[in-house]
Amino acid sequence: MSRAEAVAAMQRALVERARSGDLDAFSQLVRASLRRLDGVARLILRDSDRAQDAVQDALLMAWRDLSALRDPDAWDAWLHRLTVRACYKVARKERRRSMVELKVTPGQQTTAMPDASAGVAERDWLGRELERLDIDQRAVMVLHYHLDLPVSEVAEILDIPYGTAASRLHRGLESMRASMRIGDPAHGDLVTERSS
Repeated sequence: MSRAEAVAAMQRALVERARSGDLDAFSQLVRASLRRLDGVARLILRDSDRAQDAVQDALLMAWRDLSALRDPDAWDAWLHRLTVRACYKVARKERRRSMVELKVTPGQQTTAMPDASAGVAERDWLGRELERLDIDQRAVMVLHYHLDLPVSEVAEILDIPYGTAASRLHRGLESMRASMRIGDPAHGDLVTERSS
């Protein structure tokens, strides 16, 4: 038995135990997934507090509805689906509040950026560009690029047709490319398509 098969068998056993009400088994499953779920939620919502709320909501739904999970091998995809749905719910709440938050740092000065900080600047730029996308495009891009999932699995997690997922991915990439053409030409090679 390979290591991957052993891990899958252990996860399957934990899911079965959790489905029968074993809270310790559920906790082990959550610990194994938490960092990944938090990363997905942060990238989709672009706010750590809202991301924590979404992950918490997803985990509560997972515990409450665990008996509905028919295939223990689908645990990861099911948990990602719950997390993305929770992100959408949190985003809808925020839209209704129509609140604008500004981050102000006293005494903030703008200085020339040293060469060593170019990587930080690129990540910051990518973060701002992701934030500009609508949540549907952002969710597809995060699942595809951050979790390295094929478009077919992204579509399954989001419960949308494959063509819709591919279209959202394409539109998101085109929007980011257009921003690069308008903005800083030095970022021209940051966003590239990956085969599905």
